[in-house]
Amino acid sequence: MNFDIDKNGYYGRFGGAYIPEILQKNFEYLQENYLKIMNEKDFQKEFHALLKDYVGRPSPLYEAKRLSEAVGAKVYLKREDLNHTGSHKITNCIGQILMAKRMGKTRILAETGAGQHGVATATVCALMNMDCTVYMGETDVKRQHLNVEKMKMLGAKVIPVMSGNRTLKDATNEAFRDWCNHPADTFYIIGSVVGAHPYPDMVARFQSIISQEIKAQLQAHEGRDYPDYLVACVGGGSNAAGTFFHYLNDERVKLVEAEAAGLGVDSGESAATIHLGTEGVLHGSRTLLMQTEDGQVIEPYSISAGLDYPGIGPMHANLAKSGRAEAIAITDDEALQAAFELTRLEGIIPAIESAHAVAALRKLSFSPHDIVVLTVSGRGDKDMPTYLEKFK
Repeated sequence: MNFDIDKNGYYGRFGGAYIPEILQKNFEYLQENYLKIMNEKDFQKEFHALLKDYVGRPSPLYEAKRLSEAVGAKVYLKREDLNHTGSHKITNCIGQILMAKRMGKTRILAETGAGQHGVATATVCALMNMDCTVYMGETDVKRQHLNVEKMKMLGAKVIPVMSGNRTLKDATNEAFRDWCNHPADTFYIIGSVVGAHPYPDMVARFQSIISQEIKAQLQAHEGRDYPDYLVACVGGGSNAAGTFFHYLNDERVKLVEAEAAGLGVDSGESAATIHLGTEGVLHGSRTLLMQTEDGQVIEPYSISAGLDYPGIGPMHANLAKSGRAEAIAITDDEALQAAFELTRLEGIIPAIESAHAVAALRKLSFSPHDIVVLTVSGRGDKDMPTYLEKFK
């Protein structure tokens, strides 16, 4: 079975482009040209120069010896938290803003939950001298105050969203509405592998630098370019898509996705889309989403502002439903405990999103010779108020 996207923008039966008519031209242009633009020699030169000299790539692959001893396998951490702005998000934002420039766009839109994508978007807009508007649910504005202030300092206009649960889904809704009103001059930098084709594939390709680096780094460390396990957290799923990309069709590698169970999968306060979701259309693509029998979206919950999304990227919906990836639901408490464990064992304070992936290690059965690569998608600076509140 092939797990790559097909020519129509589908991963198996998931994906596609279900879009309003007013955005048809924007999407048609992107669909026809995104691969051509990405493969242009000048684009690749500028993109990789910025990744090296501005972002600080390649991010390290670090052997976490004390964590390895604790879980009974050799664990490497892919340190995306060490990128400029503190997460993997900056890589995709640089790629997309270079795309926007080549399309002649002058205004950038973004949505954000945990704020990492918003900060990364505001950063590249400052770098490229482009107007930037970021939508963020009011709930997330309050719990991610530091990132909000960073975005403002970088020159972005941050608009709190008051509808729905006032989190990531609602911010995405408002960003799409804005784009519908300004299709000519605006480019929407989507932060994850969600939305209508070609966004899931475009974001995955920009983030695929993660797995490209893992292959080279593992070869140097272990004399082989593949691990036994790849572990990453999944909300929309961009860091996981980048981590898995070059291993999607390599059956030697087990893919593990940690999603947010909130207060428990069956608690009614959860964001475990793979466990609870059914097929439907959300934000332009057919995927798995948490919804009622009559198709109304169920509001998600997670302590993590970046994982409380009621859907999931179509790549991940296909990986889960086909059995290619194993989805593990992690509760708030499990994620918090894992964050403190990683901090005490390795001196690394992870983002709460990344802590969900760390917690998944305790739910897997390893042999001592297994090689595990876990992507630390972001650093925990932004989550210190939450950590301090929970562990006073």
